[in-house]
Amino acid sequence: MAIVLVGLSHKTAPVELREKVCMPDVALPEQLGKLRCAAVPECLIVATCNRVEVLASCSHGATGIETIKDYLTSGSGIPLSEVDTHFYSLEGEKAIQHIFRVASSLDSMMVGEPQILGQIKNAYTVASEEGATGIILNRLMHKAFSTAKRVKTETLIARYAVSISYAAVELAKKIFDDLSEKTVMLVGAGEMSELAARHLMENGAKRLLVTNRTYSRAVELAEEYNGSAIRFEDFTDSLIRTDIIISSTGASNYILNHKDVKEVLHQRRNKPMFLIDIAVPRDLDPEINKLRNVYLYDIDDLQAVVNTNIQERQKEAEKADEIVVQEVGTFTRWMSSLDVTPMIVLLRERLEQIRQEELKKTLPRLNGISDKEKKAIDAMAAAIVNKILHGPLQALKSDQQRDNREALIDVIKEIFRLDEPEGHSQGGKTRGP
Repeated sequence: MAIVLVGLSHKTAPVELREKVCMPDVALPEQLGKLRCAAVPECLIVATCNRVEVLASCSHGATGIETIKDYLTSGSGIPLSEVDTHFYSLEGEKAIQHIFRVASSLDSMMVGEPQILGQIKNAYTVASEEGATGIILNRLMHKAFSTAKRVKTETLIARYAVSISYAAVELAKKIFDDLSEKTVMLVGAGEMSELAARHLMENGAKRLLVTNRTYSRAVELAEEYNGSAIRFEDFTDSLIRTDIIISSTGASNYILNHKDVKEVLHQRRNKPMFLIDIAVPRDLDPEINKLRNVYLYDIDDLQAVVNTNIQERQKEAEKADEIVVQEVGTFTRWMSSLDVTPMIVLLRERLEQIRQEELKKTLPRLNGISDKEKKAIDAMAAAIVNKILHGPLQALKSDQQRDNREALIDVIKEIFRLDEPEGHSQGGKTRGP
């Protein structure tokens, strides 16, 4: 059996093409029914905003690939000639490696993001429930999931923030260690600052204050996060109880200056404050950063953190790829064992047949020997068979013979005459000793 994968992604196709081929989760059962056929007996479909991929196990790789391409284009109404250059078609180890890398978030637009693994697990669950997977894809997908788990536990690929909002959380944790008793103030209703506030709350911060020039918007956001709304003209009065400030307004001048924060810091008895200025132009006076126990980061500072973290993720991705290579090797060895297992069974059966036939003819001629001696002869014959088997079995199982395995199987069949019917293992009549 061959494992093949056909797809297109953010790396090979523009969004206007991907959206034509993409399909909602609710359509997957029906689509799997359309795809399965004699050429593609096992399959699953991964469909996200960034990729559409079909993974399949089939008896003939090239036929399976063409069948999948026809399916993807016929369903979308796009001529194959228009989309063919955007497809990638992988077979064997390359297909296995690709799905392991995708599951481990090594092929994502943002390397290390966790969502893709959940999406692949969902795709597999649907395919499994529809009976579209069998022994090959079941084993392959479970190996993909265990590979992703190894990558997560043995590397730091997901521990470096690569978005502005997550970078803010990462810095806050470095400053405060524990966010569980910290109060966050959101100044303004910018999307990026709101996202940063949400991440901080998800990471343990308990209280959220929201202020905005449009008070109704502050109330709306505060209710969403079980926080409190503050009128914009009064927000400085609440700074004494605020540990983290995220500011993103459209103000043309600073809304907080060095003097304001110095007074607040005195009232707070110099308890640390973390200020995040995401606004352009900036909301917070850069001089504030000169105050002791005050940590001010603007959008450029956060972007510098993100850029550094992206580089760190790339280093971890190299470690992750080594894990993927190891796991691909483990899986391909299992696949190879499926190919040679019938041959091994056949070879053992044929040699055992010869052993039994020769014992049946020989032992009756040895008049007067004891049962113990008969058992010794039987054991000797079994040992001879095992020694004869050792060389062929080692060769069949060897990774070095992987590329020549089919030829090796043919040679063994010829040498041991495994294609001949039983009773002709000696090339005709069976002769006695």
